[in-house]
Amino acid sequence: MGVEPSPTNRAYPMKRVNPVSTERARELRSDMTVVEHKLWQAIRGEQIDGCKFRRQYVIGKYIADFACVAQKLVIELDGGQHQDQVGYDDHRTAYLQQQGWRVLRFWNNDVMENMEGVLAGIALALAAAPPS
Repeated sequence: MGVEPSPTNRAYPMKRVNPVSTERARELRSDMTVVEHKLWQAIRGEQIDGCKFRRQYVIGKYIADFACVAQKLVIELDGGQHQDQVGYDDHRTAYLQQQGWRVLRFWNNDVMENMEGVLAGIALALAAAPPS
């Protein structure tokens, strides 16, 4: 009789997340910005189409603001500082897309002034089929 593959018998190699990234993600979760907190209150607990989101989710060397793992959807919130780091954001988005993630970006002021539009955009992305 063969051994059933399981994470404990190493038949499935586990991806290791850099412990520094994990610790940084914990710090970010405990010190969310006002805008992140506002969006989190609106998407947590499967409030949008029954989809579960995680906050400050580690993907490779990056930490996504919010991620729906089942749909491979990342939500990034951009403040004014992102105007000065467009190249970095483009590289980061390209990396996430290469890993099979879809990336939505919203400006902080959109979350603060147009939450309904932001949530509608998220719902629309969730309704679309996840990438193969």
